[in-house]
Amino acid sequence: MKQTKWLSLLLSTGLLLAATACGSSNNTNSNGENASTAAPASAEATAAPATSENAAKPELKSLNLWSKDDYNTYPLAKVIEERTGYKVKYEMLPADKAMDKLNLLISSAEPYDVITISGEKAVYTDYAKMGALVDLTPLIEEFGDNIKASISQASFDAMKIDGKIYGIPNSSSQFAGANLMIRQDWLDKLGLKTPTTLDEFTEVLKAFKEKDPGGTGNSGAPMSIDGALATTANITGAFGIGTSWNTVDGQLVPAPLHPGFKEYLTYMSDLYKQGLLDKEFAVNKDATLKEKFTSGKIGVIQLPWYDIPGIADALTKNFPDAKYAYLPALKGKDGQMGLGMSGGFDRITFIPKSAKHPEDAIKWINAKLEKETFKLIAIGEEGKHHTYKDGVYSPILPLFTDERGNASNYLTGIDEKLYPIYWQARVQKDARLFAGFSYLNNELPAEARIADPLALAPSLPEYSKNNASLNQMINDFAIKVIVGEESPDAVADFAEKYKAAGGEASTKEVNDWYATVKK
Repeated sequence: MKQTKWLSLLLSTGLLLAATACGSSNNTNSNGENASTAAPASAEATAAPATSENAAKPELKSLNLWSKDDYNTYPLAKVIEERTGYKVKYEMLPADKAMDKLNLLISSAEPYDVITISGEKAVYTDYAKMGALVDLTPLIEEFGDNIKASISQASFDAMKIDGKIYGIPNSSSQFAGANLMIRQDWLDKLGLKTPTTLDEFTEVLKAFKEKDPGGTGNSGAPMSIDGALATTANITGAFGIGTSWNTVDGQLVPAPLHPGFKEYLTYMSDLYKQGLLDKEFAVNKDATLKEKFTSGKIGVIQLPWYDIPGIADALTKNFPDAKYAYLPALKGKDGQMGLGMSGGFDRITFIPKSAKHPEDAIKWINAKLEKETFKLIAIGEEGKHHTYKDGVYSPILPLFTDERGNASNYLTGIDEKLYPIYWQARVQKDARLFAGFSYLNNELPAEARIADPLALAPSLPEYSKNNASLNQMINDFAIKVIVGEESPDAVADFAEKYKAAGGEASTKEVNDWYATVKK
């Protein structure tokens, strides 16, 4: 009866239809890094002395995101055991339908002591509200000195449900993640300068079409986008839409209610009519888009910096002399520009009510956040896994990748002040990767990087309930306008449909919260 009741609750909240994002261990912080399964080299760790206290510590059971490597045999498992004194048995969610599996495990009260999922606060919030999670507030207060020293009050506030903390967040570093990448060798071949404004960008696309520097004939197009991302980074910024929610007259507004939305769709529709945008973009998947770029059919695509090495390898294989470059933040009318930045949480760790050892679970998490232990977990030993010079941590390859490539999978909370500094060692494992990241986040002017205003918002029930479906509405409508099935003039009618579908309630809720934090 207990299992049936739990499952009924889960089904009624729609959790079985939740996003499957937590089924992947790859994210912008881990950059899809691969790691070997070399035998653990525990000598690197300064092991805690063998004491009767350590011997009495229970074995913990941890459920983690999917990884291609076995958590139990990866070198870090032994390091963490030696530093904390806790032996942990790690299990992982499947790569596919991870949330379905997690919901069943929660409903059947599987005795995991620690569970780590992706940073989807909606799932975390639903579990907490159903009473499936342990209230960590008193445990952190009593046993969590390192936790409190490492995680900001703002992050904890964002995790609170009815004033209580049920999860430990891994705060994401704020950085610009994606931009338009262009074939630099095509620009050079035509004697064109890198465009800096939207008008100049349009002229470059026209030149690519008319002069065909790639020799594609009619088989390609100057630019293409992913059909699932019809609101394109950098271009939207030129219309004042840097992130999903932007400030207009002191209020946060979503894209459909932003005055620049119609202008953006008009611009993209014109590109499509002129043949400057791939006619097949609506059905493009991520892999298709990349193949078109690396095969020389397309001259401009949107690309995250962490995908650069793979793109560079494929492009060089096909065209040894090919060059590529990120565009600057394109300026629209009145100098508007912007690339959205990431934010929020990369992962959330919680303790289910079915845990056998909640107090020890918090002690284990706290021990991992002791400053030297955390640094050892995150980037290893200086001189062995990394070097440190002029304030910069650089990886020693290949050992860094072999023994710290999957480090993010073992983090249950981070030192929010130091981890963004440590983390950049991971980006430097490939010079091309670091060059792309550095361009977006160090070379572009600061005003071109637009922070996500909802990054640290607390649980917002209406927003969480509606966000995925509303985003799909936006994308579907944008595609229809761009390909000519709808007129840009239909934006006003669409805005009303958007409001009726939950957009109005979400906007009110978001701004009620925003009014309490804006300066």
